[in-house]
Amino acid sequence: MSERATGPRVRRIPTGDNRERLVCPDCEYVAYENPKVVVGVLATWEDKLLMCRRAIEPRRGYWTLPAGFMEMGETPEEGAAREAWEEARAQLEIVDLLAVYSLRHISQLQLFYRARLSSPDVSAGPESEDVGLFSFDRLPDTELAFPSVHWAIRHFREVRNRNAFPPFRNPADATGDMRRGR
Repeated sequence: MSERATGPRVRRIPTGDNRERLVCPDCEYVAYENPKVVVGVLATWEDKLLMCRRAIEPRRGYWTLPAGFMEMGETPEEGAAREAWEEARAQLEIVDLLAVYSLRHISQLQLFYRARLSSPDVSAGPESEDVGLFSFDRLPDTELAFPSVHWAIRHFREVRNRNAFPPFRNPADATGDMRRGR
């Protein structure tokens, strides 16, 4: 007895739509594929920024900000705080939204928040080899994992002492595609 494949398995444009989707040919169910949302923080203690050295791919061994994919049922702020705990065992308070970056080449929307650490007590979580609080003149900026980390740090520096500003977006000269530069 052979098993018959079921569920969304054919790529085509569904009736009333304008783009190709994964569709079930038996019942017409459409499996929508949407961008992933990444949330992260630029968390400070006094004049130092929290950074994590990645223990996982991609970019294992490079420094990054605490960030990762949102989970179902959480707000972006909750996700950013959770990621800071998972990666750096950091307790913090979210202050405001710093930036929204769109990385269309990998279908990601990245939200970075400014945050204040509750204490300087941080340690590496399971996804980090090391964590540290760095003064801004001693950031490991030649060893940063992703273009959006560069952008977020640059944008953070621009508004570090401001209370209100519109959230930043992708820099005009940047694609976010590591294959094509920053």
